[in-house]
Amino acid sequence: MSEVKVNKISPRTNCGTVQLGDSGDTISIPAGVSITNSGTASGFGATGAASWNTTVKTSTFTAVAGEGYFVNTTAGAITVNLPAGSAGAVVAIKDYANTFSSNNCTIAANGSDKIGGFTDDAVISTDGISITLIFIDSTRGWLVTDDGLQSSAENNPFIVATGGAITTSGNCKIHSFTGPGTFTVSNLSTTPANNVVSYMVVAGGAGAGATASGSYAAGGGGAGGFREDKSPVTPYTASPLDGAPAITVAEQDYPITVGGGGAAGPTSSGTIQGTSGGNSIFSTITSAGGGGGGAGANPATPGVPGGSGGGSGGFDNPPGGTAGTGNTPPVSPPQGQNGGSSGAGDPPGGGGGGAGGVGTNAAPGTGPKAGGAGVATEIRGSSVTYSAGGSSGNYPSGTTPGGNAGDNTGDGGDGAGGNGRQSANGGSGIVVIRYKFQ
Repeated sequence: MSEVKVNKISPRTNCGTVQLGDSGDTISIPAGVSITNSGTASGFGATGAASWNTTVKTSTFTAVAGEGYFVNTTAGAITVNLPAGSAGAVVAIKDYANTFSSNNCTIAANGSDKIGGFTDDAVISTDGISITLIFIDSTRGWLVTDDGLQSSAENNPFIVATGGAITTSGNCKIHSFTGPGTFTVSNLSTTPANNVVSYMVVAGGAGAGATASGSYAAGGGGAGGFREDKSPVTPYTASPLDGAPAITVAEQDYPITVGGGGAAGPTSSGTIQGTSGGNSIFSTITSAGGGGGGAGANPATPGVPGGSGGGSGGFDNPPGGTAGTGNTPPVSPPQGQNGGSSGAGDPPGGGGGGAGGVGTNAAPGTGPKAGGAGVATEIRGSSVTYSAGGSSGNYPSGTTPGGNAGDNTGDGGDGAGGNGRQSANGGSGIVVIRYKFQ
């Protein structure tokens, strides 16, 4: 094979044409050889390919034929000025930050050039889109020959997140937080509805009131506030309180607060109310801790307001003891109910309020008065009841009925009978987040 080595091939006359080979010949370019085109290429068949400029554009600019641009309109709308049109010229544009719908990208033609046959500017308002334009002639000007969305290349169109204890139920992942933590979303679904999560936020239940050396029984602790919202894409049987504000997550960290259970009033004094439970928080949702139960004394102390209110302590003398108010602060649906009150001659005291019902009012007699009912939900995959109010103590000189409330239930603590017996603590809360992952 013959070989010719030269630095430049030129025609014999200025502006002439240089021909490589004859019709039917094959010109071979070996591997590793680069060809740089600094002029205009024609007759190669495939046109419309752009060489992408990897410097992201964040303000108005003038495009160069043959280049593609990543355009970031996060800070505001941007105009792309097209170069003067010549047949076969190509310009490509890609929405860098998926913000074209909120801050548009405007395409402006040069001079009297047209875009799709019109002299008006074109506006791109679809998030994530990329388009390729080629100049064809003076009649139609720049034409779109190709477009596409980033979602066409997504391989996981669902939320990806970490944090808490993770379990699954059907097509859903469930993150349960039994203590403080962080729910971290690292990937969002390409379907907006799948980014609306289900959640349950249960605050800590309150402790029951103290008892003195007399026979007056303590009021039950109020349950921690209960709030829930079920996303339509995560089917399960929710509680009757489903319907709190919907939460659409973003790619970010969500600090989780889980309220502790409140302590019971001490036996050294018959005038001290139970300690209220701690608040639980996820995103914009706060559930209030349950209100402490009233102390059994003469006169008795009232129940404390909270997610659910504490029951009044028991005593003999008028005018009677008041219950703690539930759903404090108020939200819709209500996060809890009132505690039970007591009147003159009602030494047992009132039951603490629950998420599903008010605490039982005290009445003459010896038996403890029940706390308000909790509510059941299957958000974790099976039915569990949360946020029940604590019962009041019995009379006379009874024992603590049932002991301390369970951890991560949001239940109120049960009150003790008189003569200085120890009442029960409230249960800690829990936060649960559920979403579709496949």
